[in-house]
Amino acid sequence: MFGREAKRESLEVDTLIGKTARIHGDIDFTGGLQLEGRVTGNVRADGKRGSKLSVSEGGCIEGSVEVANLVLNGTVKGDIHASGLVVLGPKARVQGDLHYGVIETALGAEILGRLVPLGAAPEGAPAPDLLQSTPGA
Repeated sequence: MFGREAKRESLEVDTLIGKTARIHGDIDFTGGLQLEGRVTGNVRADGKRGSKLSVSEGGCIEGSVEVANLVLNGTVKGDIHASGLVVLGPKARVQGDLHYGVIETALGAEILGRLVPLGAAPEGAPAPDLLQSTPGA
């Protein structure tokens, strides 16, 4: 638990979009992106492996997001695909489906859409039996 707190604060920022910035169009980035302004368009990490997107409370994305790791305290109006860790802060708002590897949600975060764990069975497929015994147990 203590290790996660330290990792969360160590976001390396290669690109910063300030709180007064308004961008109309898609953004492709590598490394770390800190978004405090507004983006109308899709946000994608090139070579998603290891990429990090942090959206502050005043930050807003109207479009889809594709990234490895996401720390969201603002708003995303679109689908999110995050292969690694997703951290939703208490002011986080998601209006769309959230596809995630691992998720951590604070009290107060809102998701208006489906939560879809990556590697989940296709829609309509039977759920795995979680109570199945393991060999040698």
